[in-house]
This record gives sequence, structure tokens and C-alpha cells, in this order.
Amino acid sequence: RLAGATEVLVSSARRWALVHELRGADEPRLGALLAKLAPVDLVLVEGFKHGPHPKLEVYRASVGKPLLHPDDPHIVAIATDTALPQARVPVLALDDDEGICDALLRYAAPADSLIHG
Repeated sequence: RLAGATEVLVSSARRWALVHELRGADEPRLGALLAKLAPVDLVLVEGFKHGPHPKLEVYRASVGKPLLHPDDPHIVAIATDTALPQARVPVLALDDDEGICDALLRYAAPADSLIHG
């Protein structure tokens, strides 16, 4: 990879991974990446903050960054460690595993809508 290979395949008896270097090319769209996956029941995406897919915002006041949800209509819930009475979406405690899972499942988008949308 460091010597210039665009792709590197690593394999063992238990798993394999393909790493593709962009080498200055634009980051692929989320849909293009999802199309590469084998069929699955659920995909959790981290990143792609500005995409038009349903998102759970994770907000910690101690980080000192502003909330994203007021400016992003695709944020469907917020998991946080602080009260957010001004939130226009459901607010969940960071340690509310069941509530977060329920929200993720409730607002999950079909993969086809992200691949072809």
C-alpha cells in the first residue's frame, strides 16, 4: 500500500479485507459503498454527516461543539448526556441502549433507497 498499490487484499483462515486507496479521488458516496456489501439485515453508518439518510446524533456537551440537528432535517433522534428541551426530535440518554436500538430500528431506511436514491 505504501509502495503505491491502489488495492491491498489481506486474508486469513477466518476473514479477509480489501483496502482501496483513493489517492486523491473523491470519497465514494454512501450508496456506492453500500452496494458493495453482501446482503445484511442492518447497516450502521458512522460518518457521512451531510447525507440525506436518517441519522442519530450523538451529542456530548463537554466536547464543546454545537448540535447538528437544528440544521439537519435528517437527524431523527439525539443520544446525549445532557437535557435538550429545545430539541425537535426525540432525546435519548447515552446509556439508554434499548431506547437507542429502538430508535435506530424505527428510523432505519431500506438500503435500496440509499443505493439507488
